This record gives sequence, structure tokens and C-alpha cells, in this order.
Amino acid sequence: MDHFNYGVVGNCRSAALISDRGSIDWFCFPDFDSPSIFAKLLDEDKGGCFAFVVDSHYTVSQKYIEHTNILSTTFNSIEGGFEVIDFMPLYRIDQQQEYFQPPEIYRLIRLKHGTPRFRVEFRPALNYARDKVNYKMQPDYVKVFSVQNEIDSVYLYSGLDFEKILKGDEFVLIRDEFLLLSNNQKLIKIDHNRVDLEFQRTRVYWLNWANRSKKYTLYNDIIERSVLVLKLMSYQRSGAVLAALTTSMPESIGQSRNWDYRFCWLRDASMSIETLLFVGHQGTAKRFMNFIKNILKTKSDIFQIMYGIRGERILTEIELPHLSGYKNSRPVRVGNDAYHQKQNDSFGYLMDVIYQYYRYFPGTLDEIEDMFEVVKNMAKTVTDDWGKPDKSIWEIRGNEQHFVSSKIMCWVAMDRAVSIAKLLYKEDLATRWSVVAEAIKKDVLAKGWKEDIQSFSQTYENTDLDSSLLLMETYGFITPQDERYRKTVEAIYNSLQYKGLMFRYNNTDDFGIPTSAFTICTFWMIRALFVIDRQEEARAMFDEMITYSNNLGLFSEDLDFETKSQLGNFPQAYSHLALINTARLFADAEEVSRFIKP
Repeated sequence: MDHFNYGVVGNCRSAALISDRGSIDWFCFPDFDSPSIFAKLLDEDKGGCFAFVVDSHYTVSQKYIEHTNILSTTFNSIEGGFEVIDFMPLYRIDQQQEYFQPPEIYRLIRLKHGTPRFRVEFRPALNYARDKVNYKMQPDYVKVFSVQNEIDSVYLYSGLDFEKILKGDEFVLIRDEFLLLSNNQKLIKIDHNRVDLEFQRTRVYWLNWANRSKKYTLYNDIIERSVLVLKLMSYQRSGAVLAALTTSMPESIGQSRNWDYRFCWLRDASMSIETLLFVGHQGTAKRFMNFIKNILKTKSDIFQIMYGIRGERILTEIELPHLSGYKNSRPVRVGNDAYHQKQNDSFGYLMDVIYQYYRYFPGTLDEIEDMFEVVKNMAKTVTDDWGKPDKSIWEIRGNEQHFVSSKIMCWVAMDRAVSIAKLLYKEDLATRWSVVAEAIKKDVLAKGWKEDIQSFSQTYENTDLDSSLLLMETYGFITPQDERYRKTVEAIYNSLQYKGLMFRYNNTDDFGIPTSAFTICTFWMIRALFVIDRQEEARAMFDEMITYSNNLGLFSEDLDFETKSQLGNFPQAYSHLALINTARLFADAEEVSRFIKP
């Protein structure tokens, strides 16, 4: 089974995907959304990589160093063994919350036993492999630069012989060594002491961060790994949270559903932040709130569904025809044209998080007032737009329709706006907004419920089913005891469940009929079964689902129904936040049953 065995290391500025044989096959420099310098993931030949090559008699194993985002890959044979520790520095440098997070990756090579041999394959391919690369050897580093633009350069530091690295000659390891790839020329001496200091500081940062997470008696390890992944996908400088770290990983091999996910969708980010809040990470949530305030420069600014990680509004989508794509799945796209789509549901997720913000850590008076301007702006937008068609949570690129899940999330937006207004003693606004909330609910119950299929449907106009309808209970639109919800869950299960996994929907969209399972939808179904008293089924489905993660417990966006291999962009915030929330459901139930037992 092809399980897409990649680990990911990063420092909340950029991140690298590293294969289970220790090859960096995807890395963007200096930031998450910068052009790649290694992109073997998207083109085996041209993409470029940074790998260790050993004889076939070596066995290779990989794991995360416990409670961290530091990856360890061990190469073992009779003649010798060595470990490669990959990390990107991240730690606090003073009491003023300043962080050290340089654009660089360390590869610490530790001798374990004997005299192991390896070659280094160092094949950078700058600017998505569009630029021709030159090398300039200096006494203490190699400068790698683009022939088209020498300013576009990276620096390789190492205790190993540079000429042998570049030629791909064999090394016999007799002591610990290191490789450092930096976007900047280093102003301090890079030696073993410095490398070890960076490693220890970064390790302590992650240990401290993970230690602040809430602990669970059940599934704690998989919850912790997913929480660490979500943290890795937040851009520290602005507070933005990415949907995934890659672009153009196909939803189905050989098809064209390939998108760039290195952006901040309000919906995905809001769900991620809410999940991090529940497990004890308010700092990341607070930074995201600042991001929301900063993207609205004036009161008249309108919301987009997504932004660049620094708050950019224009995310022009282009194709890179020179890259063959993952397993020849063209096109490779950078940028994302969905930024000007209308998706009314995104306000619901965001307003729900803002409500948690007001409940848990509202901050100073000016911050509360700033955020209330955002609330009023959103409430006005939803009031004006909830009755209009949109593209829905699934970003369908065809005609806009009246999606039921979008209407439900518009209700969530107004319902939470009412709660915020009451918290702030703005009774007049609470009254006005609750009228809108009631009108939306009435509309959905009248037009979304279809007697002939005994279920809510995907849109007002059709009788197709859609997994996003399962969220109506999660967000409080309907109770799990309501017969209409129970019947909807059963209808969706019967119609969209296949081989233990869920379709988003299985009617035709603008690219045909979806052929892969959408990971988050399976977690939504597990929750739905749990709340309608089918707990044993839910638990069995969950225990099966977590076996489909890769070798390190990571999930992408989609799964292949037949082989259960990972598809789509990776790692996917959606999948991990849903995994955390579903695991918490069982862990909390376990806690409750312990107290109730005689």
C-alpha cells in the first residue's frame, strides 16, 4: 500500500516534507508560500531534492522525537549506523515574546555505531525548478544561486567536504556531522556547538509547547501529534493558519483537481483555532484574532473567503506546465483563483470562533471594540447575503446555488452575533440580529428538508446528499434528538459511505463525480453516529480510520477508497482538527463513564 510516508518539520515560517528515507522532497524558502527549492514531490526528475543515499543493505526507520516537531531518520546496517535529525529552529529569545525562527533547516548527522557510508544528493531547483542553478564554493559555505537572478540564493554549511557533497562522492562517517541550508548568509560561526545549541533550544520549545496541551486518558498520543501539526501550520508573523503545506497534490491520481492550499481560508483557520483553544493553546488563537483585525483595514472592507498568509487579497492562480505533477497528475498550480468566490458559510465558522474569543480572553477595551466592529461588519454582510446563492464549503466552481449547509452556517453567524451582543449588553442589536437568525432557520427548515427522501438535501433545488449537512448538529442548529437530524445522518450514511469512508457528495460537479474519500467527512460521520446513540459503530469506525494515517500519524485531505492511501494536499489542517475533535469525544465519554461507575 502506498501510504505517502512523509514527515514534516517546520518553524511556523516555512516547512519541509521529508520522505521515510530521509529525502527533503518539498521545501519552500523563505516562507510557506515562497517558490520551492526542492519539489521532487511534483516532479521526480526536475523538482530537486536533498537526500542521503545508502546501499540497499541499510534499513531505514523514522519517528518524531517525542512531543516535538523534530524528525529522526535512522539508517542501520552491519557496517554501521547513523541518525539524521531534521529541524527548523524555533524558540523564544527574550521576555517580550520575540521568537527566533530563521528560514533554515538543520540536518544533524549522528554516528550511532561502526563506520557507516553514505552519499549526499544535494539537488536544489530554485523557483519551482524554473531557474538554472549555479554553485559558488567559499571556505565555509557553498552559495547556491539562480543564473537568472543571483540575489535569489541559498547557503549550504557543513562539516563535510563541499566538493564531495556536490559530486555525490561517498562519505565514511567517523564522527557526528551536520548540514545546514539557510536562506541567509550566517553572521556567526556554524560549528557542532552551535548546531547542538539550536537543536536543544528548539527541542525545549516544542516540549514546553506540547506540555501546555490538555492531556487525555484515551488517544492522547494521536491528539498530541495532530495538535503539533496544526501549530506547525500557523504563520507566526501574522497569525494566519494554512489549510495545508503543499500545492497541487491531486485529490485523485491523474485528474486535475489540484489546488494550492498554502493560504489562509477563514473557514479552515477558524476550525483549527477553535480546536487549539479547546486543547489549551490560547496564544495561537489570539494571533489569529489579530490577523482577522488586520485584514480589515477599514470598516467598509468586505470579507474574502481566503487570504495570503500576510493578509494578501489577490492570489492569482497560474499553472506551471514544466512540472509533471505528483504521479503525473497535471496541472501544477500556484495561487488560488477561489479567492473571489462567494461562500456564505465561512462567516459562521469565523463568528463562532469570535464568540469563543469573547468568552475566554477578550483582552483590553480597545481590542474588544476593534473586534466588535468586525462582528457588526460580518452581521451586516450575512444579513444582506444569506438569501443569495453561493459556491458552498466545497468551492464548486460552476453555478452558484442555494446550499443548505451555507444557510445553516449563516444562521450560526447570526446566532453567535446575538450571543456576543448580549455579552456586551447591546440588547438592541441582539434583538435585531435574532430576527434574522430566526428567518434563516425558518427558511432552511421549510426548503432544506425534503419529505420524499426523509432528509435535508445538499441544495434547496436538488435532493442530493452532502456530508457538510452533518455539521448542523455540531454547531447547534438542530439537536441530535431531532428526528429530522437522525434521519439525515442515516440517509447520508446509506448514500455517501463506501468501504468505511465518506464521499463529500457523489453528484456531478464541474469536474465530474468525485472519486476519492474526503477525510474530514468520515470524522464528521463518526461524530454524527456517536451523538445519535450509535456509539459502538462510531468507535469502530474511528479505530479503523486512524489506521489509515501514514507512518507518522499524519493525514492528507483525501483517501483512496480502495487502497486507503493518502491523496490531496498534505498535511491537511481540516483532517487533523477533525481527528482531534473526534478523539476528544471518545476521551471525554471515557472520563464521564469512570465517574459514573459504582
